[in-house]
Amino acid sequence: MKKISNKDGFLLELLTELYPELSHNKIKKYLKNKAVLVNGKPISKFDYLVKKGDSISIMKDILIQNKSLLPILYEDKDFLVIDKPSGLLSISTDKESNLTAYHMMREYVKHKSSKNKIFILHRLDRDTSGVLVFIKNYELKLKLQDKWNQLVKKRTYYAIVVGKPKSRSNYICYLKENKQQKVYVTNDKENGKKAITSFQVLKSNDKYSLLEVSIDTGRKNQIRAVLSYLGYPVLGDTKYGIKKADRLYLHAARLLFINPVNSKFLDFKSSLPLEFKKIMKHG
Repeated sequence: MKKISNKDGFLLELLTELYPELSHNKIKKYLKNKAVLVNGKPISKFDYLVKKGDSISIMKDILIQNKSLLPILYEDKDFLVIDKPSGLLSISTDKESNLTAYHMMREYVKHKSSKNKIFILHRLDRDTSGVLVFIKNYELKLKLQDKWNQLVKKRTYYAIVVGKPKSRSNYICYLKENKQQKVYVTNDKENGKKAITSFQVLKSNDKYSLLEVSIDTGRKNQIRAVLSYLGYPVLGDTKYGIKKADRLYLHAARLLFINPVNSKFLDFKSSLPLEFKKIMKHG
């Protein structure tokens, strides 16, 4: 059950107050196993500073009364679309296999029937939040992935960047990846991958600007690398910028694509997160 903090304080102390039915050792165990979420983000630090108004929840189990732990934006016999929180992996890595969006949603569908399966269609970076689509039909997954670039009609993100850029349309550059797995803009058109990025400035304050970003090409770290290159790094992006924050301020807001089975448009959207609104209001 999600609870709202009524004051600033350290996470362990607030958990003790908000969940009096749980022992001190039990709460510590939840923290150690990354089963505590603050504003949807897994937190394991006992002394993490929680602010008044932050939401706190504990994953006592992956499944709670047959309901998904993660917010579901849409579900039918073929698609399962969630609003992924920042800080959560899309799929497992060598270091983490259970605390992922894929694992949580797989357990959710299997609870309904042991025969149910899901397949990942695309990924979001760990620290990027927003629309994430899973497929329940393997043949449909193959059809979508085979012609993904032709089927996707719109990919929109919200980003808060440092500074005050001017809106740009169809900015074209080329991206390469170095040995440290960092993507960068290059003049090498032959070996670089073409990237097309557009962004509109929605709002600015003294420090930051809120952008609506659209990409025509889905390159790895495209938005983060391009905005950093242009001199406006995404807030909280320690890989491509220098500004530390409580999260990466990049949110997948919309994914519009064509269902290859019936040629119908599927339009999935996620609203602007509350923490984005707070940053733009208070700076």
